[in-house]
Amino acid sequence: MPVIAVANPKGGVGKSTLATNLAGWLARQGHAVMLGDLDRQQSSCQWRALRPPQLPPIAGWELREGGLVRPPKGTTHAVIDTPAGLHGKKLDALLRIVDRLLVPLQPSLFDIQATHAFMQALREHPRAERIDVALVGMRVKDHTIARERLEEFAATLQAPMVAMLRDTQNYVHLAAHGLTLWDVAPGRVERDLAQWAPLTDWLSRQ
Repeated sequence: MPVIAVANPKGGVGKSTLATNLAGWLARQGHAVMLGDLDRQQSSCQWRALRPPQLPPIAGWELREGGLVRPPKGTTHAVIDTPAGLHGKKLDALLRIVDRLLVPLQPSLFDIQATHAFMQALREHPRAERIDVALVGMRVKDHTIARERLEEFAATLQAPMVAMLRDTQNYVHLAAHGLTLWDVAPGRVERDLAQWAPLTDWLSRQ
């Protein structure tokens, strides 16, 4: 079962936005998707509770005896939304189960600094070689110096920048109703779907 984690130790970079829409894309493909939420704020879990029942389902953790959590029976794909400050034993535990890791970051100095340290930790981890890692730019504005700096930074890392997602209220409005880009008429989110295409292509190729 493919397990995709969305991780960056810095808070507020768009992890839940990326994780929920990724789960929505997988569900729309017909997969049995679980969206696991490791963050104390439980943003993805709260979003899932808002999801209309007529849409492709996205399951949550299944609680087992002893407090253990497992994907529900029949799950074919898992997406894991992770907390800020991810490091040490929690990072070790995550890297033991994931196949792919998406690292969202915004075009700011603080995001770049935090992501640089995180990518360094990933490179030095003994399990790093078996995990496919990619970067995703979040809330990126075209034709700005900030975008140029982000692209320059990404070029220094040993991971591809597979998508640059714009700063738009579409994600905010959809999240408020438990929706994703793939749950509304394509014409409403045409530009955003185009920006996601390189990311979904990358995931499909692996």
